[in-house]
Amino acid sequence: MTRFFPTLTATRLQAAAYLFGIALFSISFLVFLNSSISFVVTDVIGQKENVGDAVGTLGFADELLALVACPVWGLLSDRIGVRTVAVLGYCIVGLSLVCLVQSTNVYPELLLGRLGFSIGGAACSTMVTAVLPTMVARKMSHDHQALDEPRRNSSLGHAGTPSVSSELTITPTRYSSSSRITTRSKEKPATTSQLAGFVGLFTGAGALVALAVFLPLPAYFQEKGETPAQMAVGTFIFFGLRDLPGEEGKSLKALLTIRSPAGGSSTAPSFLRLTTESVKLGFTDSSIGLGYLGGFVARASSVGVSLFIPLFVNAYFLRTGLCTGNPDNLTDIKENCQRAYKLAAALTGIAETAALLGAPLFGYFGARVVKHSFQWPLMFASIVGVLGYVGFGLLHNPDAFHGEDDSRWAILAVIAIGISQIGSIVCSLGILGSGIGDQGVQSARPEHAEVGPIEGAESAPLLPGEDQAVEKPSDRSQLKGTIAGVYSLVGGAAILILTKVGGALFDSWTPGAPFFLMAIFNAALLVAVILIGLKDAARRQSLADTNKAV
Repeated sequence: MTRFFPTLTATRLQAAAYLFGIALFSISFLVFLNSSISFVVTDVIGQKENVGDAVGTLGFADELLALVACPVWGLLSDRIGVRTVAVLGYCIVGLSLVCLVQSTNVYPELLLGRLGFSIGGAACSTMVTAVLPTMVARKMSHDHQALDEPRRNSSLGHAGTPSVSSELTITPTRYSSSSRITTRSKEKPATTSQLAGFVGLFTGAGALVALAVFLPLPAYFQEKGETPAQMAVGTFIFFGLRDLPGEEGKSLKALLTIRSPAGGSSTAPSFLRLTTESVKLGFTDSSIGLGYLGGFVARASSVGVSLFIPLFVNAYFLRTGLCTGNPDNLTDIKENCQRAYKLAAALTGIAETAALLGAPLFGYFGARVVKHSFQWPLMFASIVGVLGYVGFGLLHNPDAFHGEDDSRWAILAVIAIGISQIGSIVCSLGILGSGIGDQGVQSARPEHAEVGPIEGAESAPLLPGEDQAVEKPSDRSQLKGTIAGVYSLVGGAAILILTKVGGALFDSWTPGAPFFLMAIFNAALLVAVILIGLKDAARRQSLADTNKAV
């Protein structure tokens, strides 16, 4: 029976540093900045006009830089380790926040501060994905080394290999040895789906921490600059994520060496090769590809909730004459249109609460079906997303508390949107982590399991060729940082598409256009899940028929 709380191979301190340090605060600082950047423009810099244009331009520049920064941080983490990247990210975040509150103009000072935050935030958000597989990764044991020993000896010199006849003779010693090897080979690492559920839970809690704890302190933040929070979190992660499974041999020194981080004799793969392999996996491996596509929808969903729901509410109140405030000035909206501000906060809060409650459930059910049909929870999330976004986009009146007609459906729509958002986040992380972890376990086994004359053939070279050492495919566990970078890159592209295309259609067509665009994203994800599910089912049936024939 699947346990509700996942069994991790990482220590409790490492798990706590990941969940509380990375998963919670990476989202918390990001939500805090997005929620308070308009206060910096109006209260710190003193700009009272074109606030919306300034905030939009800053956000667009942030995402453009993040498109490049996320893959770069992922590549670096494969060389220097995820712990170092996470600590550097929080240090950059803290430094950029100091620059933000000391800016005297939007361009270039505030823009440079926001770009600095984008670099640090990209490191933190990318590590949310990169650290996940290490929580359930198994360290290379002496048993694996012992299993590899005969193969290494056969290439380095003469080693006694059993004859064909002796291979067919089963002795008690040989039987017990092979039984132990078979037992070990059947062991599987813990699934990442359950842990991804708790990651979603802590990211949702991080957003609430930002809104409930950080956001009420803008005046204090404006006067004091950087709070000790970034330094405390960075220090906690530095010590908490030491000696993670699969991170052995990774440090800043790895940037200056030409050997592989694992300490082998092969040359470390180039950054270009790592990126190429990570992108290629999205087209050749269904788990990685579905994880990328789920990340695309997940990141776009976060913008749909935090940006376009308040914008939809504000547009309704302005269109009906219930609010006469300047839409480009957040302070003016709060003073002259408190009802719209409260409604937007309430609908967004309901969506995030639904997401917070649904996170562990998606992780739990994802772990129960991960063995055979890991993609079905993601299909459920995409179906709910299509219904929720279409339903909200068709609303004429989003005021579910005072309105009439179809306004009562607003709460159900935002609940569906919140469930879809957290479902795509949790399921994409779980599927991506499973795709990395499963192959990582297989790669830890000997490449030639069968023992026979081929292993010790006299025609075999005594030493492996240099080209064989260099061209050996990289272990996916060594690609986890690069894969996480591509995952964040795809998500950043989704945000750019949604903000630019959805924003333009919002002004030129209908206020529900961004939600219809999100429904299209979820529908595309639904089609991909169904096609991959049918393909996997056909493959399993083909294997079953082959086994019966044999």
